[in-house]
Amino acid sequence: MESSTTKIIRKPVKEADAEQYLLVMLLSFAGTVIVVRAYLKLAGFPQVGGGDLHIAHLLWGGLLLFIGTLLPLMFANRWVHRVTAVLSGVGVGLFIDEVGKFITKSNDYFYPAAAPIIYSVFLVTVLLYLQVRRAKARDPRSELYHALDDLTEAIDNDLDTHEKADIETRLLRVTTAAGSPDQVRLAHELLDFIQSPELHVVTPRPPFYEPWLKKAKAIEDRLSTRPLHKTIVVSGLGIFGMLALANLLPILSALTSASSLEQLTAQLVRGHVIDSPNELLWYFARLTMESAVGALLILADGLMLVGREERGTTLGAFGLLLYLLSVNLLILYFDQYAIFVVTGLQFGLFLAVIRYRRRFLGKRASALALPNVFQNEAHVVNS
Repeated sequence: MESSTTKIIRKPVKEADAEQYLLVMLLSFAGTVIVVRAYLKLAGFPQVGGGDLHIAHLLWGGLLLFIGTLLPLMFANRWVHRVTAVLSGVGVGLFIDEVGKFITKSNDYFYPAAAPIIYSVFLVTVLLYLQVRRAKARDPRSELYHALDDLTEAIDNDLDTHEKADIETRLLRVTTAAGSPDQVRLAHELLDFIQSPELHVVTPRPPFYEPWLKKAKAIEDRLSTRPLHKTIVVSGLGIFGMLALANLLPILSALTSASSLEQLTAQLVRGHVIDSPNELLWYFARLTMESAVGALLILADGLMLVGREERGTTLGAFGLLLYLLSVNLLILYFDQYAIFVVTGLQFGLFLAVIRYRRRFLGKRASALALPNVFQNEAHVVNS
């Protein structure tokens, strides 16, 4: 029945699989920047084109972003979202990798602030991913949106038992909620359809990576004993902690022989610690933060060695997160290449610490805000 008093709803509804698509985009983004920078460094920064022409990879990124924008506007299939996530991640990676050229008058690709800007954009996207992952809307309108989206699998003859059960759960929530009469009536109609014995339902297919995860779990159980896993964690925390504190040595050495700030700056420039006096403030900020995190990692390492593993792994994971989310931003200002390798090692050690807590201390990964994707995969291999 048409009513002139019915209020039209325009409130956005979160995509049911938004966190998965954002994660795919993040991995594509990070992988693209790392691969491009590594390739350019190894290949001597070649240029595509000749004469007055230079086809920058930013243009390829724009093309992929354009294609990724067109696809969801043209097609309604669910797989389009995954393709768009990949194209968007690669496109943004190719685009932002050349940010240095567009924030300097000289089009300087190697401008020191370029890498921190790239890393900052990535971190902001990570924070967005974490926020989206936490948002769990259960209102009737959102549940109907998600149920209708999942029902497209029935149109493609690809509805499995898990998806069917999920749709039923969503629709039952709508029928018991104090929502709009139209929403409740639609939920009942959809329930009749989804519970019909004539509905074609397929056997759920395990994720393509599940056999590999099971093999990895079996290898881990056989080879990675608690003493070995602890040795890896303790060694990693100790190495990163000592390396962070070791970066104090150049400044301490310069302080012993410099009688003024000008002499100190000149010695740091001559020693190629900094490139110009303008970088001195950034260098001191980096040393302050890096030293604090290094001391935290050394403390965590000591706690692990004396048997206080719960406290040690908590501080260790927190210190590694500080490294990844803040200290590396300043380090990138001085080193735009090696830090990408170091960041990968730090993230691997962070996962090793989380895994140790889960395997041997019985601590949930969520206690340290580990993304659900890692928790879900751990659940798969443990089941």
